[in-house]
Amino acid sequence: MVVRITSLFDLSVKSIAERIRRNRLFALLDRTCNGSSSSSSTITFSHWFWRRTSLTVRNMSSSTSSLSAEARTTPHNDVGQIELLTAVEDSYDGVTIDMKEHMDSQVFIPLLRASLSKWRQQGKKGVWIKLPLGLAHLVKPVVQEGFWYHHAETDYLMLVRWLPDTPVTLPVNASHRVGIGAFVMNNKGQVLVVKEKNGGFKGKGVWKLPTGVVNEGEDICIAAIREVKEETGIDADFVEILAFRQSHQSFFMKSDLFFVCMLQPRHFDIKKQDSEIEDAQWMAISDYVNQPYNKGHQLFKYIAEICKIKSEKEYSGFSAVPTSTASGKLSYLYCNDRDLSKL
Repeated sequence: MVVRITSLFDLSVKSIAERIRRNRLFALLDRTCNGSSSSSSTITFSHWFWRRTSLTVRNMSSSTSSLSAEARTTPHNDVGQIELLTAVEDSYDGVTIDMKEHMDSQVFIPLLRASLSKWRQQGKKGVWIKLPLGLAHLVKPVVQEGFWYHHAETDYLMLVRWLPDTPVTLPVNASHRVGIGAFVMNNKGQVLVVKEKNGGFKGKGVWKLPTGVVNEGEDICIAAIREVKEETGIDADFVEILAFRQSHQSFFMKSDLFFVCMLQPRHFDIKKQDSEIEDAQWMAISDYVNQPYNKGHQLFKYIAEICKIKSEKEYSGFSAVPTSTASGKLSYLYCNDRDLSKL
């Protein structure tokens, strides 16, 4: 007879044999403890044993408050308790399961189902599961339980499920990329410009402002200073935001925010970035504004004209005013600080 074994992960022949011997032992103990009774209320020894030795997943960070012990267990007809997955509550009646240790899907999915049942009873809404790369084998079974992808980073995938029978109000994945352009002017009224080696401006001969993408956790004003330093070697201080624009269906179909920032240089010696910049120089503001590319593209024309007006001291932008969030983290409010003192 050919025996086909399916849905078993990482089980050796020895462990399978041990399981068979154990099941035979339980069957024998069941008959010994209960005789020939066929009552549906009979509690078998094997049932009692597994309920008493149910597994607990303890893989959450202890740095945040988690659900109480009562919320992690569910009574089962007074025969032991089914212990649930450990999860951290959020401020929106949701919970997050942060998986850190290896677990087979055979173990994880029953625990997940029991946990979902309890959380639904408690009125929880969003259930988040954070899976590191080492637990990628759980992605398919978790999706089969009604979860969907929310976002991914270099070292994990976040999945989520909405429990109540109401419209989903979970926040979507990050919708925007944020970039900066830096308007830097020297003491001669010249603007700092670069020619790029790569991207859409490669080979077009266009002199443009230094630009770049704001990194995760980086403030706009700090990103502008960093990009100018990286591309041109110029150390500069942030002055203000002159303008910003929003566009859609850009990088990977995300929306895009671009901030035009003014900076004040600390010195004027250019050391261009060889890997990305073909050339860099100080250019007369009128020459920068009157480039054919700027005149032929309305957005670039507007940005160039704003820079020109600012060079003539007739334009006021938004300065970075240090402040803090409700939780005490440093933040910046960008506003016309010239009028802020009047409030």
